[in-house]
Amino acid sequence: MIDLSALVALRAVDTHGSVVAAADALGFTPSAVSQQVKRLERQVGVPLLERVGRGVMLTHAGRHLVDEGSRLLADMESLESRLHEQATTVAGRLRLTAFSTAMRGLIAPVAGELRTAHPELTLTLSEREPWDTVDLVATGHSEIGVVHSWGDVPLSIPDHLVTTELHRDIADVIAHRDHPLAQLAKVTPHDLVAEDWIATPEGTICRQWLNRMYAGTGHLPRIAHVSMEFDSHLALVRAGLGIALIPRLGRAALGEDLVAVRVVDPVPTREILAVHRRTMAASPAVTAVLSALVDQNSAEASD
Repeated sequence: MIDLSALVALRAVDTHGSVVAAADALGFTPSAVSQQVKRLERQVGVPLLERVGRGVMLTHAGRHLVDEGSRLLADMESLESRLHEQATTVAGRLRLTAFSTAMRGLIAPVAGELRTAHPELTLTLSEREPWDTVDLVATGHSEIGVVHSWGDVPLSIPDHLVTTELHRDIADVIAHRDHPLAQLAKVTPHDLVAEDWIATPEGTICRQWLNRMYAGTGHLPRIAHVSMEFDSHLALVRAGLGIALIPRLGRAALGEDLVAVRVVDPVPTREILAVHRRTMAASPAVTAVLSALVDQNSAEASD
């Protein structure tokens, strides 16, 4: 009989392109993943992986097994969720993946409360970019993802995932208190065409939105410095090296040196969403986590 845990390991290798990356996603050692795949090969009697350069890829038999086996794994997941639903048990291990500001501003405040309220539930948290998070949830390597979608920069979400709106977040221009912008109540992109920006790397959702914000100005934002973390953006703005567009969720205290200026026409708004697989819709554990995240946002909105 096919070992389902070994099938999960093979699917992870397919998703992430290497045994090492699959081990990282699953929380195992590379040796353990290799042993699981070899055990699966012995069970089915055919090679499932072949080496390509420094990575590996599935053989034709491996591809067939992952494609057909994924449906089996989805059925098993749905069955387990319904069993937990009947027992009303908030238990088990849930992997929750989110972007950094959601981890700080939304998830961290409720993680401890969930552990106290549901001692049989284990949450495993990891930070990833939204595109990666959607892929991890879609392929069964994370149970819940928290992602953001900016205005007219849509985030593609597969049909077999369910979304729950958690929060609508707004970003402000952050400037040093000595900067002329700091004296304004609000700005438009036309006011910002000559400014030096501290921005996230090219290809990130936040960078794409910053570029879109300049539509109609005849310019692109002038990127002076690139950094992945918003906390680093604040430090660079504090040093007088430029301005930054930083969301309010999870934003560190600005202190005396920095000023947040509202942006209009358009207002930089992002939708914060939770995603999970439809096969886990009946899971009391998933329901408990989603409810806690929604309640956390409601509490903040009422403050």
